[in-house]
This record gives sequence, C-alpha cells and structure tokens, in this order.
Amino acid sequence: MTLSIVIPNYNGQELIRKNLSKVFDAFLGYKDFVEFIVVDDCSEDESYAFIKTQISKLKSQNHRLKLKVIKSETNLGFSSNVNRGVKEAKGEVLVLLNTDVVPEKGFLDSLLEHFNDPKIFAVGCMDKSIEDREIVLRGRGVGAWKRGFLIHSRGEVNKTDTLWVSCGSGAFRKSIWDMLGGLDQLYNPFYWEDIDLSYRALKSGYKILFEPKSIVVHEHEKGAIKSSYTNSQVRKIAYRNQFIFVWKNITDISLQLSHLLWLPYHLIKALIRKDWIFLIGFFKAFILLPKIIKSSLQSQKLFAKKDRKVLEEFIHED
Repeated sequence: MTLSIVIPNYNGQELIRKNLSKVFDAFLGYKDFVEFIVVDDCSEDESYAFIKTQISKLKSQNHRLKLKVIKSETNLGFSSNVNRGVKEAKGEVLVLLNTDVVPEKGFLDSLLEHFNDPKIFAVGCMDKSIEDREIVLRGRGVGAWKRGFLIHSRGEVNKTDTLWVSCGSGAFRKSIWDMLGGLDQLYNPFYWEDIDLSYRALKSGYKILFEPKSIVVHEHEKGAIKSSYTNSQVRKIAYRNQFIFVWKNITDISLQLSHLLWLPYHLIKALIRKDWIFLIGFFKAFILLPKIIKSSLQSQKLFAKKDRKVLEEFIHED
C-alpha cells in the first residue's frame, strides 16, 4: 500500500525544526512506496527556507527518501493548502499530519490495516493532546443535533466509531478523497472542514473509524491558530462555519425545519446578549449562501444516506 504523507505548514518554523525529523523516523522501514509533501501556506516566518534546507540535508543522507516542498504565493487557508498537497500526492493512502503532531513508534500498522476494507475512507489517530501541561485523549468525535445545529464534541476513546476524522492526524483513501472533491475551501481559513469531509463520506456510503492503537502526540496550543488569531477571530470563523455546515450538508426536511425554527431564537438571543461575534458569524455565512448552495448541490450528487441514518448513533433532539 503506497503512502503520501502531507504536512501543511503556516508559520511553523519552530515546530518544523522540532518535529520534522521525528515524523520521517516514524515511517522508516516501511517497505512500500512512501513520499513526504510539505505544503507551506505563504508563511510569514522563515519556514519555507528552513524546510528546504532540512529536506536537502535529509536527501543527502538518504537518496531514496522522496521529499517535496511546495510554497503558495498567497495565504490560502487550511483547506486549500491541504488540497494543494494532496493534488501532488501519488500514494494510495494519504496520511495528514499537522506540524504540531508527532506519531509514536508503531502507529502506522494499526492505522493501515483498516484499508483492506475498500469501503473505508478514513481512519483517525489517538491524539495525546497536550493542554495546560496535561494530556487529554482525543481523536474520536461525536455529535448531537440540538436546537437546530449539529453540535460536535470529543467522544470517549473506548470505541472505534467516530463522526469525523481529523485532517491534522488521520489517514484517508486518496481515490475516495478525489471523488468527494477533497476539503471544501468555503471553510478557509480553518475549522469544520474535516467534519464536513467526513460527513460527506458517510452520507455517500463510505466508512470512517477511530483507531486507539495508532497514537500521536499533539502539542495543540503551539499550532498556527493559537499563535496567529485572537479568540474573537477564531469564534467568528467557527460560528460562520457552523452555519455553512448545516446549510450545505443537512438535507433531511425535518432537520432543515428544525434549523429554521430555531434560527430566530438564536439570533434574538444574540441581540439581547449583544453577542456580536455570533451575529457577525451568521452574516459572514449568509453572504456566502450562493457558493454554499452550489457546493451543496455538487455534494448531493454522491449522497446515498439520509442525515438521520448517518447520525442515528449520536443524534439527540432538544
């Protein structure tokens, strides 16, 4: 089974310095074709120059190592940056790793064995997320339909079902990725894009899993989002993308009506509380409505399942 390791980067020079060689080490000894693609999203630091230097050194030490670095001339956002790397990938399976993620030894075998099932689209890793000097186990996602929205949260890691696979630490079958059209660039610069991709795969009849034996260490608080965006900017983007997800993906009439009936409540509540961030998020999504509809119609061509069928293990209505 051939592999393409895609590593998106934005202003991650120190993380690249610390982690890149460790990522390469995690794949040493893999007997089939493996390539590494680092995609720089027009970083403002010296990431790109440093990556090129590192790759030159590694290639001189191991001539069989297949390494490529790509640089965008403008900052595109996470979805576009990952899609650009995937477009160059030749492997049957994509392993996506953010620069703040380091695989533990032996993580690969458990991850790849699931791809013997041709219906498997993606498999997520166990995230040892370092948060406030403590380790929080993440990687399995669950969701609930509440007050007209899909609310997602961390699931317990003692099960293998999951509602989505993270594009910062997961493996994806490239043929299905290409068929689905990859990450939707509507979600740029970040958030909800991997939930959207996984959900579209599930509605199209494919399977995704969480593999607790495939472990990565995630220095979550050192990533580009935490260092480059304020909390209010992050919240505006998250609210906007939450609206985009519902308007794009939810096709069951009862859930659409639920969203429409609850929407005035949420907007009036935000006005009363002067929650301008929520309201800005709504209007930023609203002006994208023509693009959302176009993307939705394209996705629906592949849908084979109803929303309730996909969400039946997680869904609760309030």
